[in-house]
Amino acid sequence: MLRASIFYRPALILLLGACFGAPLAGENAWPVWVAETDPAGKARSWQAAGPLLFINPALDGGTYHGLRPFYLRREAPTGELKELFFLYPLYIRRQSETHRSWNIFNLINHTTAVVTAGDTNGPRSFDIWPFYFSRDTGSPGTTYRALFPIGGTIKHRFGYDRLTWGVVPLFWQSVKAEVTTTSTPWPLIKRRTGGGHRGFAVWPLFGHKEKSGQYRQQYYLWPLIYKNESRLSDPVPTLKQGFLPFYTRDQSADSVSENFVWPFFGYTHRTEPSHYREVRYFWPLLVQGRGDDQMTNRWAPFYSRSLRKGVEKTWVGWPLLKEEQWAEADVMRTRHQFLFFLYWSEEQRSLINPDLPAAEKAHLWPILSTWDNGTGRRQAQFPSPLEVFFPHNDTVRQLYNPLFALYRHDQRSPEDVRTALLWNAISWHRHPAGRKFHLGPLFSSETNDAGRRVALGRGLIGFRQLPGSRTWRMFLFDFPPRPRQPENISQPEA
Repeated sequence: MLRASIFYRPALILLLGACFGAPLAGENAWPVWVAETDPAGKARSWQAAGPLLFINPALDGGTYHGLRPFYLRREAPTGELKELFFLYPLYIRRQSETHRSWNIFNLINHTTAVVTAGDTNGPRSFDIWPFYFSRDTGSPGTTYRALFPIGGTIKHRFGYDRLTWGVVPLFWQSVKAEVTTTSTPWPLIKRRTGGGHRGFAVWPLFGHKEKSGQYRQQYYLWPLIYKNESRLSDPVPTLKQGFLPFYTRDQSADSVSENFVWPFFGYTHRTEPSHYREVRYFWPLLVQGRGDDQMTNRWAPFYSRSLRKGVEKTWVGWPLLKEEQWAEADVMRTRHQFLFFLYWSEEQRSLINPDLPAAEKAHLWPILSTWDNGTGRRQAQFPSPLEVFFPHNDTVRQLYNPLFALYRHDQRSPEDVRTALLWNAISWHRHPAGRKFHLGPLFSSETNDAGRRVALGRGLIGFRQLPGSRTWRMFLFDFPPRPRQPENISQPEA
């Protein structure tokens, strides 16, 4: 027992000091507390209980607070709530200067408009999809309540001026601009009236609708036989007709397209806004097209290359390899993919100054994600199973990505580099003023302008060497000061 206590008591002292003294005083007391600081000693962010509790700076100067993977709160620089997420995407709450809203899985939604600062008594809406829809504006012309499929009216939503139903499918009516379409029952019998429009249909047997001088449409045995004419007042009206699956034809003043044994064989010839001619054999396998600003060369699944609306795409052994290139806002973007997402990379290069270094992002799913902005900022994470699927979702990036971060590399500049393992249990940090190493709260070493310092238990016991001296001095209970809270520092993008 005596021999055991010789080793047990020092270990217990180190453990107690690491777990209770260091979190309030030091930068790394993993898993209780870990703070990431800049060379000036200011905290960029911190996390506690491993990766679970955290505070991070936001791009707009605000902050993120959270408990992964359950809760996330985004605040404005003034401290006001902007977004709140619970079990994302289960519950989401947002507020701005003009609206307050919350939803449960985007199925139960509530929105209130803010009329004046602090006043939330403006128009409000409440929906339970797909059964209940309501809006209260204080005006009978825009207020409604509807219960599907029993009955009700919806106004100015889903692209219509009004939708009315009663015991669906017995009655359904839509109003858009000057056209009223009534179905009794839906979708079998339809009548179309208003503003010179007229039509009648017994679906799927036949249907007809028209407006004199504008359009005329009809079908039989939908969708097998149809003929749609529009722009009747033009010298050459637009025509779409078909007798599926044998023949279809689309014709306008500047183009014609025909298909035989639809959709396998056909051609397209267009003269405006640019010339283009395309021939299709066993579509979509063999397609050949040439034009002034467009081309298609497809021998699927072996090889395919196309240029359309400035986007050039190449497939080899679909779906194995894909390359895509296009210009956007004076930036040339080149993307490579292998099996869609198994490997994904994108390079962005300036068209104004091609000599500038390119920005790059790459994913080897689910193993690794890397990011380089071309100006010295680089990041990497292992493993990374979510980033390739949610590249622009900052909520997923804050709540879920760090839970997988067994390895994290963050280079803010070539002189400021931080690497972490096991959710910051082990970390290296090199910066212009020196360097640091932490093995959780158990062991740390630091070199800076004040000299060199090696400590156990975040300062319970250790050694220090002053600048210019070769002598190491032993110290006891020398805790470094606790880092300050995050200030307005940009959030990493990867």
